[in-house]
Amino acid sequence: MTLSRRVLLATAVFVLVVVAAMALFPGIIAPADPLQTNVRAALEAPSAAHWFGTDQSGRDVFSRVVHGAGRSVGIGLLATALALVIGLIIGALSGIAPRAVDTVAMRMNDVLMAFPEFLVALVVVAILGPGPEKVAIAVTIAAIPVYVRLARVQTRTLALAEHVEAARILGVPRMRAFVRHVMPGVLGSLSILATIGIGSSILAIAGLSFLGLGESEPAAEWGLMLSGGRNSLGTAWWIAVFPGLAITLTVISATIVGRTLRARAEGRV
Repeated sequence: MTLSRRVLLATAVFVLVVVAAMALFPGIIAPADPLQTNVRAALEAPSAAHWFGTDQSGRDVFSRVVHGAGRSVGIGLLATALALVIGLIIGALSGIAPRAVDTVAMRMNDVLMAFPEFLVALVVVAILGPGPEKVAIAVTIAAIPVYVRLARVQTRTLALAEHVEAARILGVPRMRAFVRHVMPGVLGSLSILATIGIGSSILAIAGLSFLGLGESEPAAEWGLMLSGGRNSLGTAWWIAVFPGLAITLTVISATIVGRTLRARAEGRV
């Protein structure tokens, strides 16, 4: 790995550590109440008193960005974890299922993969209705097909590996050999993909909240904050810029780390 790539990876890891600290310890990093309004301090520019300025209600933008990390990143992690587990189960079972069952399952999966994840999530939210829980479900459903595809491919590949065949020859039951020797390898591949998927989930959640389908006021959530500041860019740019930067840096950093892990797993670095 070149020096520039190492620096880029180190920066991405640092950003993710900071975001994780914001999500886990928001009260320590930003003691100010993110919901506390102060009309007299409304629309103040960034200063020593308010590092990221204040919004239309006088709420501290820095505190809202820090406290919003828990919601945005937390829902993104939950949706990614659920998609990974469900995709692992469906893909692995499809990989060992009879050809007819595998064909039907993969054709249905291909249909879902033909549409962008955000569009699928938008349709699901339109059916279920708005709300943070519905958004988490929608993003999970939209992300599942990618994990199903990879899990199925990895299952078929690992099922033919020499150590799996040796276990069967030694008399290990097929299902036990599958669980002990195939599933861990499939899970490892999906975990690398999930690192990239976290960024996509956070972006989708922020997008749905921006459209008014996720969190509602006065909650501190990055997409909702971005939506609230979009009409004030000319007079109070900081309301939208800072949560937008938080989303951008988190997504880019997660993608860099995920792609680096995938490159190492494939022996390209």
